[in-house]
Amino acid sequence: MIAQINPLYIKTRPTKVLTRLMSYAFFEGRPVTTKGRWINPLVFSILKKVAANNSKYKPVKKPIFILGTGRSGTTILGIVLSMHREVGYLNEPKAIWHLIHPHEDVIGNYSQSHAKYRLTAEDATDEMRHRATQMFGAYLSTTRSKRLVDKYPELIFRVDFVRAIFPDARFVFLVRNGWDTCQSIATWSKRLGVHRNGEKHDWWGVEDRKWRLLVEQLVKTDPALSEVADKIEHFERHLDRAAVEWIVTMRAGIRLMETSPDCTHLVRFEDLTAKPDEVLAALCDFCELPTDATFQAYARQTLHPVPARKPFDIHPEIALIFYEIMEELGYN
Repeated sequence: MIAQINPLYIKTRPTKVLTRLMSYAFFEGRPVTTKGRWINPLVFSILKKVAANNSKYKPVKKPIFILGTGRSGTTILGIVLSMHREVGYLNEPKAIWHLIHPHEDVIGNYSQSHAKYRLTAEDATDEMRHRATQMFGAYLSTTRSKRLVDKYPELIFRVDFVRAIFPDARFVFLVRNGWDTCQSIATWSKRLGVHRNGEKHDWWGVEDRKWRLLVEQLVKTDPALSEVADKIEHFERHLDRAAVEWIVTMRAGIRLMETSPDCTHLVRFEDLTAKPDEVLAALCDFCELPTDATFQAYARQTLHPVPARKPFDIHPEIALIFYEIMEELGYN
């Protein structure tokens, strides 16, 4: 499906189709594991002009960022929120973020230079703030949207950087059962991983770039994992790597809930799909989004419980901390 558009999406609110297509074609950029990368030069040309000019675009007020581990339901939550009449939704607009900060590309979508998983408030410059407000403001103006929703899971390691740019930002921390998330990551990487020009491109980046950065910058600095980092860096199985990514991401989200509860809202994927009316009402209240009957009806038709997957044989070096986080998040 192009831009995650299906017949129900078109039928429910046809005007939203144009918004999603514009988001997909001119603002998000195409990552290494997808088709259509020929459009990236056009996307970057447009975004660079927008970022550099001084035109007055729509102000970016209380932007909403969906955080968590990939394959935990972040995309479906973003698509559901995109149906809200006030929302313009960007699905991992890494082209924009790469132009905001040149060292944010841990995957290798657009650059093979040095990259940083973590970005802090000190990393944000006035020039970066200008580029961010221009590009996101132009997006809101172009799509005639009032509120921005940006789904980019890795921003969970860059919250202070984002808040330095958008002090009134709201963060939605989406969690899902670790067994399900890890198996979904492994399946995705096996199914969609490709080899291009002699390089491997999969969930772990171009030639394992994301995995190496994750180990060096997140695992080796994590008190619970650093002692076994020398063993973790040699993990080859997708399931084991996914479990490591889930652990460091969940730990970052839990810390965020503890330190910034005023701007962070926890959503459990299982609750979202089982009782969408209740969960989305609380989410919209937190984000200060008004009631929208069409949006709510679309959510009820789109969100359905997903059968839980069976546990797998998790690597013994990380099993204990995996189980501890599962328990802390309320999973058996």
